[in-house]
Amino acid sequence: MKILINNTISKSGLEALEESGFEVIETKVAQNQLENYILENNIDAILVNKTTQIRQELIEACPSLKLIATTSASMDNIDVGYATDNGLHVVNATKAVASSVAELVFAHLFGMARFLHSANREMPLEGDMRFNELQKAYAQGTELRGKTIGIIGFGKVGQEVAKIAIGLGMHVLANDTIVQEATITLDFFNAQKMAFQIETVSKDTIYKEADFISLNVSEQETHLITATEFEKMKNGVGFINTAKGGVLNEVDLVNAIESGKVQYAALDVFETEPTPAVQLLMNPEISLSPNLGASTKEAEEKTGLEIANQIIALLH
Repeated sequence: MKILINNTISKSGLEALEESGFEVIETKVAQNQLENYILENNIDAILVNKTTQIRQELIEACPSLKLIATTSASMDNIDVGYATDNGLHVVNATKAVASSVAELVFAHLFGMARFLHSANREMPLEGDMRFNELQKAYAQGTELRGKTIGIIGFGKVGQEVAKIAIGLGMHVLANDTIVQEATITLDFFNAQKMAFQIETVSKDTIYKEADFISLNVSEQETHLITATEFEKMKNGVGFINTAKGGVLNEVDLVNAIESGKVQYAALDVFETEPTPAVQLLMNPEISLSPNLGASTKEAEEKTGLEIANQIIALLH
């Protein structure tokens, strides 16, 4: 059985596939040549990243395909519904990237709480001339310990966010449309473990009580957070979105920042990637990163193995 690795896969993932008897073809095929390549080589499964489009037309034209895999947490580039309706397996790695995304949430959160996102912009420009003034401007930072974080989306990533938050001594509120409760287990360096049971609450409870809100949901059909939701939040809330660009109304976010409802925000994903709106990029109260949630060396290694294991289980 032939697998086209049209992206890259970790060494451990590649070895797992080859040891299971799959013929692995590692080559980057251009989008406009993909159909011909699959047909000419009778490809059974394909692994892509988020830039390669696997649409209905390609699936229809390539009857040999049995499985589509992506290394991205998002599957926006794949017609998942059509593929599954026609008997194809569609898989990605969500567990493998959960820790990486959760740590990015807190990278932004630590930075925002101490105004590093703004100080890092100002210090190179004016640190030598306005040092004392900048020191005073950023002196009213916030400690995370004892604060309440609201996690909207309590799947694998949301639970990893909760794990870090608990370790920091934060109070955790979580919401999910499916998960009603979850056991969060903290593993310590000396092999000790401690488990915490968290029951999910309503979004309105989170809006009312959370000092910081992290979006960790899957793709939504419409905006999940708009002006209506911002109005329900605490004044001066900190807001983080590492989930999907389309789940947040970005214009409403900017307005909420300007009104003071949101003190600062962090965005790793955007509605108009790869060209985020200028009013976001230039806003001094927004901490920014270019969709790095799942991008760590460790996540890459774990993703390859998780994808490989899914392929082996479904096609072997």
